[in-house]
Amino acid sequence: MKPLERLDTATAPDGTVLTLYRHDGDYAIRLGGVELMSTRRHLSEDRLGEIACLPLREAPGVQVLVGGLGFGFTLRAALRSLGEDARVVVVELLEAVVRWNAHPDYALAGGALQDPRVELRRADVADVLRESTGRFDAILLDVDNGAAPLTTRGNAALYRDTGIRAAAAALRPGGHVVYWSADEDRTFERALRRAALNVEVVRERAHARSGVRHVLYVGRRAGNR
Repeated sequence: MKPLERLDTATAPDGTVLTLYRHDGDYAIRLGGVELMSTRRHLSEDRLGEIACLPLREAPGVQVLVGGLGFGFTLRAALRSLGEDARVVVVELLEAVVRWNAHPDYALAGGALQDPRVELRRADVADVLRESTGRFDAILLDVDNGAAPLTTRGNAALYRDTGIRAAAAALRPGGHVVYWSADEDRTFERALRRAALNVEVVRERAHARSGVRHVLYVGRRAGNR
C-alpha cells in the first residue's frame, strides 16, 4: 500500500488551516479530516468551466473571472472552452495554493497558469468583484463548499445579498455568474433571484461514473452583450 504523503499546509486569513496530501499520484486538500477537493473527483469543476464559457466561445473580446484556483480543473475547462482572444482573470487568496499548482513536481495547474490568456491575481475575490463593475461576461466562483456550510468564515459575504449583488454588478449585460456548491441550497437560490438574476440549477456528479451530485447555480443578468 502506498503511503499518504503530507506535503504542505496553508493558513487562511481567518485562521483556517488547509493541508495538501498526495497518495498514489493523486492530490487532495483537507481541512482537518474533511477532504475539500481531490484530483480523483473533479467532473463538476470541469462542468463549471464549460457551462460558463462554452456559450462565449465565438464571442469577441470575452472577459472571464475565475474565483478560486483549487487544483485548476475549472480554469483548464474554461480555457478549453474559450476563443484565443479571451482573457481570464484567476483570483486566488492563498499564496500556498498558487505555489502548489506551480510546483514542478506536482502534476497540477502550472501549465494552465502559463497560458497567455490568463492573468493571475493574489487577492480576495470579493474585492476584485467590487472594483470590476460591468467588466465580465462570465464569473465562475468556487471558493468554498457553498453558502452553507462554509469551511472558511471569511467567504461568507460572497454568498450573502451584498456579495451576490457585487457579482451581478460586475457582469456585462447578458453575462452570467456560476457558483459551485456541494449541496442544494434554496435560501441561496432565493438570494440570487433577489439580485435580479435569472437562475438555473444544474446538478453534476463529482465523478463521471459514480459519487455524489454537486450543484451549479447559474445566474444570468438581463440584457444583451
